[in-house]
Amino acid sequence: MEITKEKLNLEEGLKKEWVISNGIGGFSSSTVIGANTRKYHGLLIAPLTPPARRFLVLSKLDESIEIRNKKYDLYTNVCESFISRGYEYQEEFRKEEVPVFQYKVGKVEITKMVCMEYGHNTVGVYYKIKNDGTKAKLTLAPVVNFRDFHRMNTDHYFDIRQTVNKTKVKLILDGNSQTPVYMHASEGEYKEHQNDTFLHMFYIEEEKRGFYPEENHAVPGVYEIEIPAKTEKEISFVCSLEENIEQKNVKKFVNNEKIRLGETIKESLLIDDTKQKKTKKEIERDELIKSYLIAADSFVAYRPAFGLHTILAGYPWFLDWGRDTLIAFEGLLLIPKRFEIAKQVLLTMVRDVKFGLVPNGYSGYDNRPLYNSVDASLLLFEQIQKYIEYTGDYEFVKEKLYPILQDVIENYCQGIDVDNNNIYLDTDGLIVSGTEETQNTWMDAKYNGVAVTPRNGKAVEVNSLWYNANRIMAELTKKFGHPILSKKYKELAEKCKKSFSEKFYHEKKKCLYDVLGDDKIRPNQLFALSLTYPVLEPNSVEAKQMIETVEKKLLNAYGLKTLARGEENYVEVYEGNPEKRDTSYHQGITWPWLLGLYYDSLKNVLQATKKEEEKSAWKEKLEKFRDKTTKTFQREILDNGCLGGIAELYDSAKPQLPKGTINQAWSVAEVFRIILGK
Repeated sequence: MEITKEKLNLEEGLKKEWVISNGIGGFSSSTVIGANTRKYHGLLIAPLTPPARRFLVLSKLDESIEIRNKKYDLYTNVCESFISRGYEYQEEFRKEEVPVFQYKVGKVEITKMVCMEYGHNTVGVYYKIKNDGTKAKLTLAPVVNFRDFHRMNTDHYFDIRQTVNKTKVKLILDGNSQTPVYMHASEGEYKEHQNDTFLHMFYIEEEKRGFYPEENHAVPGVYEIEIPAKTEKEISFVCSLEENIEQKNVKKFVNNEKIRLGETIKESLLIDDTKQKKTKKEIERDELIKSYLIAADSFVAYRPAFGLHTILAGYPWFLDWGRDTLIAFEGLLLIPKRFEIAKQVLLTMVRDVKFGLVPNGYSGYDNRPLYNSVDASLLLFEQIQKYIEYTGDYEFVKEKLYPILQDVIENYCQGIDVDNNNIYLDTDGLIVSGTEETQNTWMDAKYNGVAVTPRNGKAVEVNSLWYNANRIMAELTKKFGHPILSKKYKELAEKCKKSFSEKFYHEKKKCLYDVLGDDKIRPNQLFALSLTYPVLEPNSVEAKQMIETVEKKLLNAYGLKTLARGEENYVEVYEGNPEKRDTSYHQGITWPWLLGLYYDSLKNVLQATKKEEEKSAWKEKLEKFRDKTTKTFQREILDNGCLGGIAELYDSAKPQLPKGTINQAWSVAEVFRIILGK
């Protein structure tokens, strides 16, 4: 992914972002011109209790080059009444494993790489400088902070205590002696500043989101490094929460990241490196797959308290969510053949099951499990089934997961009211869940304590998942030698399917009710057709009519709309303050991950279709859809939003701008599952 000088103007440069991670919940992120436009932007966002309690530590590292007593600022900062113009000296930006910036001032060329030490709260900035002119001086100005990444220091002046040992600096900000910040440069002279505050950095994206947009940071000092005439130099800067900072080799960070991610790419077997000559199309596909694998890896994080890996839902602000993890599971872990991590993630999902509920997430402040989800537990069955299909590892499932799956089914049958989930099995064999005050499906927006789309009652995807879960359990119990249990699960499934067939099809709208009694056209109905065991017969007239309705009312190039145009409260642009955004979140906005449901529905219909002519038509539809999705997101990944990533959601109105999180796990997972034909 490369952006050349002609496209590195201010307007485009502020729109395009990048993010890299450290494997424990920390990350580094900004725009391609280095201007921070979000409160979540920074070179070091460090989790104090990995992967949670993330703090902004190093906001920026601003560079200047002095030639013949004239100073040239290479940085770009935005304030309400002033924008510095360092982007004018930037020649290129590219992003593969790490972001790379190239600058040129006169006869001085500077290449800058930002990288993180994997598994550590450490960021490194590595410079290669070629000076073909007279002597010059490079100045590095660290812009620091120490605050929860959700909050901002709006009127704050910093109390900084510094301990300086040559180019190693220990900072204690605002009395936080338990968490000192360390900085180190490979050479040069550090000049300490007193009471130097960067006032009113302006975050354009926060203003768009309805938040106060200005923040203060501290500049504790600067590093000055002489660049002799006619020389080439390599210089590194490190910022860390670890004391042994002078021992950290930034160049090694870069190389290790390339090797580490290269091994992931190699082990995945998705790229054929044995072929000597490749067509342009094959080369482009390989680059796209490489981007996918790098993006997929960024969501994998280690939870030291659990001793297990997990999946972060999205950057910059989400932690791990049960539902998101399970939807992204196949695309992020199974397709790349990361089976050992997949096992750990499944163990993370079941670690804190309570009354049959898989936690929907963990608190970002105290790691307390949260249980406001009816579907996460049922999604677990589908992903365990996928795990078996990829690995054949029944032994792991039997030993570690099987008893928990039984417990889930039993609790859903008996009824669960943890966190007001109000889950129970009705006499008709269908699952009821939720209240008007709760939001326990994936459409979980809530504002001022009011659930925007409560969807309480008999929801279409919940009952589709319930049927699927019981069918999977019927097969597992048969495999593990428990025929009586197998019969029980078959009966539960059959009763559910009978009532589902009688009650969920809407004759007039030619699709399924979203919740019994609520006939709004939403994409959730695709769960009935997309799972391993579809509750809706794939070769039925109803199934094909449902797909046709979804295509006409909801499907577009970037995903599926969450509500059809013409329905009450339909909104097609995601914008404004928190209230406006939360009340539109699932009311017509487009979500890319839903493409996976549509894709699997097409596959199931194709597989169930017997007549050759009809089968050929469905196959053509599937291939056209895959080709269109590939073209759309190949362009998106290379040239829009977060380079190398896919956003959480998109406006449904043209030009369908990316919104929400800049890089979302289930978006990446489901889009690439389609592209790769999995």
